Amino acid sequence: MKTVVTIGAALLLSACAETSVVQMVSSDRAGFDTVQTGAQRAVGASPAWALSATEIEALDRRVHGLVHRKTINADTAVQVAILNNRALQARFADLGLSSTELWEVAMGPVPSVGLSVSGLAGDVTRSLEGLVMQSALDAATRKPRTEIAQIRFRQAQLRALSETIALAIETRRAWIEAVGAFEKAALIAEAQNTADSSSELASQLGRTGFMSKADQAREHALTAVLAAERSEARLDAQLAKERLIRLMGLFGSSTEVFVPDALPGLPGRPRASADIERLALVNRVDLAAGKLELEAVAREYRLTGQTRMISDIALAAGLEAEASDADREVNPALSVDFEIPLYDTGPLASKRGQMNYLRAANSLAQQAIDARAEARMAYKSVTGRHAVARHWRDVVLPLRKTIDEESLKSYSGMITSTFELLEDARDGLEAQIGAAEAKRDYWLAETEVTAAIWGGAAGAGAGGKEEDKE
Repeated sequence: MKTVVTIGAALLLSACAETSVVQMVSSDRAGFDTVQTGAQRAVGASPAWALSATEIEALDRRVHGLVHRKTINADTAVQVAILNNRALQARFADLGLSSTELWEVAMGPVPSVGLSVSGLAGDVTRSLEGLVMQSALDAATRKPRTEIAQIRFRQAQLRALSETIALAIETRRAWIEAVGAFEKAALIAEAQNTADSSSELASQLGRTGFMSKADQAREHALTAVLAAERSEARLDAQLAKERLIRLMGLFGSSTEVFVPDALPGLPGRPRASADIERLALVNRVDLAAGKLELEAVAREYRLTGQTRMISDIALAAGLEAEASDADREVNPALSVDFEIPLYDTGPLASKRGQMNYLRAANSLAQQAIDARAEARMAYKSVTGRHAVARHWRDVVLPLRKTIDEESLKSYSGMITSTFELLEDARDGLEAQIGAAEAKRDYWLAETEVTAAIWGGAAGAGAGGKEEDKE
């Protein structure tokens, strides 16, 4: 009778499940609300997770309505990418697998008994004792195993969010580069039209004897060079657009999409906050995942309670100084601490646990220091790029406009030749292209600000980061 009671108790222990955890992960899209909310905050767009053919068809119709034969802005490109990119949908499936693993741990094994009664009664008793011990061990360790699985599930949520943010950032970069390429091609095309007219005029003057063959050849050569540059610029624009289309997951008739001919004008001031370093430490997804890894290691190796908090700077390198031309100054942003929890790794903990914890803690500290540096660089870049682009717009282009106007007057008064007029026009084209590229670089720098604040693995959804720009 005692043996029967013991078996019943063991089966009851095995059947107990973490009810609250099971309820949390029982839905088809468990944890996806965190990804949607985080993406909306970081990039201003919300992803969708399609789990059936019907849902995929509905998403396809939505995407088709957003892009088909339309001129799209950067926000639309980002929204379509995080709805339609299949690699991102694969990352969401990883989140589903993680929720399934948590569900299985929380539910525990299905209790079953299979005994072959043969031989002596003592053999049966030992088999029953083994069953009881296994069930008791499972019941005793289920809670810590469930807690670790919960941490891994939260990490999976952050990975999915990181991939979403990374794809959004990469898509915005691709849109900027595509539109910038089309803007450059349009400027060259405009200059080529003027050169073609002058070349035709040179041919007519040559036939009447008013222009030598050498002067005619110079003007024809300039026109030919512009034609080659225009062809190259159009090719660059088409390739940049194809890269954007790939990131957006478009194919077939959906690729009949257009982008503007020019980037938006510069904003009045750079869109970045001076406290970007603090924002990065608060919002970076990779830092949040690193903290979870520390917690997982501590639970897995049963490190004793948290003893204190230490900043990333104190753990990794002490005070960080920034060099200036005159002397060395302590960076005031160091007052913003990214705190890392320290656990007791005393003699009761295994050496493996100690080493895994120290590795995770130091890796997190370095991540935080890298995030600080990326944030500072992004702020300096966006403010610097804004100043450069503003200089091109407010100083260089007005001067070039004055030169072009005066050159045209001289040509009309027959003071200068057609060739000299075209040379001034070529210089004016280079100034316009320089201004357009400076404006493009500013918008790219603004995108890097988002990346610095929120993190996200580079090249997500694009089949890996490409080393060579198309």
